[in-house]
Amino acid sequence: MLAAALSLGSAIALGLARFAYALLLPSMKLDLGWSFAQAGAMNTANALGYLLGALAFPRLARRWSAGALFGAGCVSTAILMAGSGLLADTHSLLVLRVITGASSAAIFIGGGVLAARLASARPRDAGLILGLYYGGTGWGIVASSVLVPFTIVNTAHGWQFAWFALAAACVVFAAVAINAARKIERVHASTAAAAQVSSVIDAPRWPRFSKMLTGYGLFGVGYIGYMTFIVALLRNAGMSATVVTGFYLLLGLATVVSARVWSGLLDRMRGGQALAVLNALLAIATLLPALFTQPWVAFVSGVLFGATFLSAVASTTAFVRHNFPASHWAKGISAFTIVFAFGQIVGPMVIGWVSDGGGLARGLVYSALLLAAGAVLAACQKPLRDA
Repeated sequence: MLAAALSLGSAIALGLARFAYALLLPSMKLDLGWSFAQAGAMNTANALGYLLGALAFPRLARRWSAGALFGAGCVSTAILMAGSGLLADTHSLLVLRVITGASSAAIFIGGGVLAARLASARPRDAGLILGLYYGGTGWGIVASSVLVPFTIVNTAHGWQFAWFALAAACVVFAAVAINAARKIERVHASTAAAAQVSSVIDAPRWPRFSKMLTGYGLFGVGYIGYMTFIVALLRNAGMSATVVTGFYLLLGLATVVSARVWSGLLDRMRGGQALAVLNALLAIATLLPALFTQPWVAFVSGVLFGATFLSAVASTTAFVRHNFPASHWAKGISAFTIVFAFGQIVGPMVIGWVSDGGGLARGLVYSALLLAAGAVLAACQKPLRDA
């Protein structure tokens, strides 16, 4: 229950603060006269802020607890989302997306550390707990798929009302998630104390898990291309707003239930094999709507993508928990988050540029190829220490 409540933080950080933008993109692009590259730049800006937040987190964690940073990120993100509804200038929106990305990183990494503590307290359910936390992003996707279509008004800058609705959802989710974070820090303080005792143990050097890092970076590029442009692709293919809303809702629900599907894999695989399997499935899910434009293919793609992409993120936290001493979990999770952020910075701009030159379907083909390459690299990553 604590993991499920904490997961509403990841719903804010990714489901609402980042992925909801895919539903807003068509309206904002039309209203503000953006190209696909400019539209992608909004998520690139968000990822840049995410990178800055990830780089700052280990230093901030020396002064404040993971729970405090998690809570501050939740509150800040809710305020910043409301701010997005007050602006219509492209440059101002870009700046706000950068700051929102930084606050989202504090949520995601802080929550990841707390989820890892919970997982260590319940080793038999470790994979399920991590999956529940990251899969909570799906609740943000579900909420945005309901809120955004009903709050966009058919007037100039009518998309601004949707930002206010998303900010209100952030407030509700934050209240639950912050309460869970406080309970985890209070009840599982022993894990944090053990981390201090074991601080003399060095974390593995990054060259030892470079294949895992690179494979995850390619995941960041490939998956964000899909999440940024899939709604625009479906709308350009002539699918109705009802079909697209149903697709996004189904994707979110699949994300929520993904924790149970992959928990065993996360528990068993101590190297990069879990990420390899998930990246390969994501490559297939991304390729399907690029090759076929029927609604049922889109739904199959959405279910497969939703059921796997946040488990790929969970696989890196599982890798850190399996291979790093507890004292270096924050550092390990931050390292993967930094690589993830780099991938997401590159992804929207590159895939947007490819889409401007050859169509959105071509952009998704490139995303699928990058995900497949990430699967190959992750498959080569061996565990760093014995079970």
